[in-house]
Amino acid sequence: MWKERTKLVIKDQGLHKLEQSHILVVGLGGVGAFVAEFLVRAGVGHLTIVDGDVVDITNKNRQLIALDSTIGEPKVKLMANRLKDINPQIELKMIKDFLTPESAYDLVSKEFAYVADCIDSISPKISLLRACHDKRVKVISSMGSGGILDPSKVKVADISQTRDCPLARTIRKRLKKEGIQPKFKAVFSLELPSKDMMVLTDGSNFKRSYYGTMSYMPALFGIHIAGVIIRKLIE
Repeated sequence: MWKERTKLVIKDQGLHKLEQSHILVVGLGGVGAFVAEFLVRAGVGHLTIVDGDVVDITNKNRQLIALDSTIGEPKVKLMANRLKDINPQIELKMIKDFLTPESAYDLVSKEFAYVADCIDSISPKISLLRACHDKRVKVISSMGSGGILDPSKVKVADISQTRDCPLARTIRKRLKKEGIQPKFKAVFSLELPSKDMMVLTDGSNFKRSYYGTMSYMPALFGIHIAGVIIRKLIE
């Protein structure tokens, strides 16, 4: 059985809990693709994956599904094929679309044991976090993995306890402005990104800027997110 070594760690009961769990992963870029893969390799039996983007050549330095052969292909389709190749029995739902405030609220529901927020644009991220808050669905959120180099400075904490991360600071302020006192885990870094690593964009798909990113950092954020979810599910 391909889950034999996982079973040795979490036993039959833990494996059963993972197989019965349904997780929502929003965003399949540098962080989210690793989250989805680690969840499926651990034995999570039901997964909904959301992403409206296609692979770009600039994704090759950090994204799991970015290859010369996949440039221009939808990320959600590529990821679905990969996950089904790992576990052909997985119950998998694909949503090829960018998250909006309206779609976030419709998407989040109690059927999900956990939500993995791997969005790197502020407005959709706020929408997803607000929907999880309003509907009382557990969520863990990735903060900024760009502009940093030191893996040892990546941490997991309640969003209220995050510091040094510019994205986390913005998220806290936006949620507070909307009257939300958030209580969710966030993955962030204590390393301050340098402003000369940032580039402004045209603002399409809610993304106004981005930082340069080192190959291993998004994967490390994904490891932390998957680890938190899996440990919570088997408690």
